[in-house]
Amino acid sequence: MAAPAAATPKPPRSADADLSLADARIIADFDFEAGETPENIALEPDGSADLTLALARQVVRVGQHGAKRVLATLPDVEDPQTPLVGVAVVTGIVRTQDGTLYVGYNTGTAESGIYRITPDHEVSKLVDMSPKGFVNGLALDEHLGLIYAADSVLGTVWRISLDGEPEVTAWATGAALEPTAFIGANGIKVRDHAVWVSNSDRATLLRIPVDRDGSAGKIMTHATGLTGIDDFAFAGHGEAVLAALNTTASELALVLPDGTHTIVLTKRDGLSGPTSVAVRHHKVFVTSGAFLDGIDPNLLVADAVEGETKPGDPGTDEDHGKHEG
Repeated sequence: MAAPAAATPKPPRSADADLSLADARIIADFDFEAGETPENIALEPDGSADLTLALARQVVRVGQHGAKRVLATLPDVEDPQTPLVGVAVVTGIVRTQDGTLYVGYNTGTAESGIYRITPDHEVSKLVDMSPKGFVNGLALDEHLGLIYAADSVLGTVWRISLDGEPEVTAWATGAALEPTAFIGANGIKVRDHAVWVSNSDRATLLRIPVDRDGSAGKIMTHATGLTGIDDFAFAGHGEAVLAALNTTASELALVLPDGTHTIVLTKRDGLSGPTSVAVRHHKVFVTSGAFLDGIDPNLLVADAVEGETKPGDPGTDEDHGKHEG
């Protein structure tokens, strides 16, 4: 169990503020009425993107020019009792180097869990997760053979071992991870011996150090005032973060190492309730689930402009509303 949240010491504002995005274009549109609501994203080496479609219970691959292919459909559930939403929902996704995908699946029944999708598209459950919780974002530490999962209802970061017999443990808990009204811990990433977590209700970005024995250190509040924060990605090799702000304003925020933030994309660029971000080289991918208004769920790509912060590979990246592909 992690200690109560404390404020992270703020480094000086840096040249990371120079990062900007250009040529935002929608490369794939989806059908909200069919449940095609992009929730989370994992990138393939060839530049394609694997997306979870939350309400369709699917994982799809979107090619560089927008071609879509269904990789897997999660098992149907006769009477889902999922917390928060009442329907079965596919959420976070991560990819290992061998091409295996892991996704969170919430049903409020015994079917809830983390599921494995092999490169041959075979679907199986890796581990059970509590039907009373809501597994949201996933983060991979492949070097240690671990997945971290943010639970939006139970206010917990779960740790799942991939090596040997899979095991689920409650790695971090505390008020900073809990919801106040609806969704608590949401997005999650691993960077430099720490696990970073967003809390949607509290509009915060948190940093939890990983102690030498692998346990969770004190939860530190890195940034506040991020209304509607969903998932996020590191903008480069440092601590600048691009965060999806899933509100009616539909914004992408650049959170600087000193905890301040600025808006770099908006609804005018094509965002429609953005849910997650992924970065590779000089391209930034943003999914929009359109959960708030049902208008134009999509996958948007933008180019990073020269600056001190250059996007890097995940795990180690005025033309408004243009469609491509």
